[in-house]
Amino acid sequence: GDAGAQFNLGLMYGNGEGVPEDDAEAVRWLRLAADQGDAGAQFNLGFMYGNGEGVPQDDAEAVRWYRLAADQGHAGAQYELGNMYATGRGVPQHYAETARWYRPAADQGVAWAQTYLGNMYETGEGVQPSYVQAHMWHNLVASRTTGEQRESAVEARDRVAGLMIPTQITEAQRLARDW
Repeated sequence: GDAGAQFNLGLMYGNGEGVPEDDAEAVRWLRLAADQGDAGAQFNLGFMYGNGEGVPQDDAEAVRWYRLAADQGHAGAQYELGNMYATGRGVPQHYAETARWYRPAADQGVAWAQTYLGNMYETGEGVQPSYVQAHMWHNLVASRTTGEQRESAVEARDRVAGLMIPTQITEAQRLARDW
């Protein structure tokens, strides 16, 4: 009955660690932990429903589990719930809700949430447009990632900077430092 042990056992079945890989068995153990309120188990169940792993693919059920975990502050679930609203999977497409869920994930350091939130501030999709906010989020991603994700963030930050006046750039840089 220990939720932590159930969660870990579910992960082990899902990854085939010490036991044969068995997604249906992973779901069984994760559900036991999730039903006790374990946010990690709820997030993983959302992922499994979203991808049809061990259960029939069901976006609405994925959203349900992501929301339970997201409401507890699980950054990955907040990001994935934002994705569901961005694409209209399991919920009506709604960009303000997308931003509502990306924001707490971004505040917790999820780089992809920061990237998409920066894009949203640049275009004004679901949020009040703000080049300062867009620059800040892209700058954070550029400073914390590597490879293609970093290159893309640098390109986005520099594109936005080309639309800004110097005082706006200074403010965006200050916000990024303060973050």
